[in-house]
Amino acid sequence: MEKQTLTIEQKRLDIDIWIIVLVTLGSFVIYTITGNQLMNFVKNSDVSVIPRLLLNATVQFGVAGMGISLVCILRKERFSKFGLKTKNSGKAIIGTVLCFVPIIGYIFASGQFSGYQPFSTILVIKDMLSAGAPVSIIGMVIIIVVWGFEGFNYVVICYKINKRYPSTNQWLDYGAITCAIVCILFHPISFSFWGIVQIITTFAAIYGMLIVKKITGNAWGCIFAFLFIWNAI
Repeated sequence: MEKQTLTIEQKRLDIDIWIIVLVTLGSFVIYTITGNQLMNFVKNSDVSVIPRLLLNATVQFGVAGMGISLVCILRKERFSKFGLKTKNSGKAIIGTVLCFVPIIGYIFASGQFSGYQPFSTILVIKDMLSAGAPVSIIGMVIIIVVWGFEGFNYVVICYKINKRYPSTNQWLDYGAITCAIVCILFHPISFSFWGIVQIITTFAAIYGMLIVKKITGNAWGCIFAFLFIWNAI
């Protein structure tokens, strides 16, 4: 069988994908090895909140953002290319919220809901808000940029995979499937009844939001979801 010759574009996309994979896995491995020490520092209320937030944000950005940022810098690609624009932003947000309805239902049904508070999953949020201005303002800007970037991270990864491995079926999206699986694997997994429900609803949420992005051409729904749903309930 004749070996397929890759085009220049395909080779470039392979390099982009490998950069993202290596940076993401490298950051995750470092976090896994040093996680206890890092979290002890982040949770230490005797230390000023900004250094603790910056460390927390660095870990978050390393796992979900640094890889795509390096690729965009290398390729001189604007974020607007991946859907950071105003057109269809309302449709994108509404469509994405609908995709997250199943996982919201799971959280309520499994008894995990303890109140709605944006950014409540961020370890230093209470200390930061109680610090007052200007620390709380600076902190909120950092949080919105870094933790919202996780949603955009999936958008860029999805785009790169789909450009490299295109599908003729609009609903069979290899990039979205990959991102949904990665999201599941990078979070605690349980194979109990509710654990399986969580896996299914997480897959539906991530896959769905990326399909919405593809249809609308707008990525703000993904960012909105991670700011006001994923990290809020």
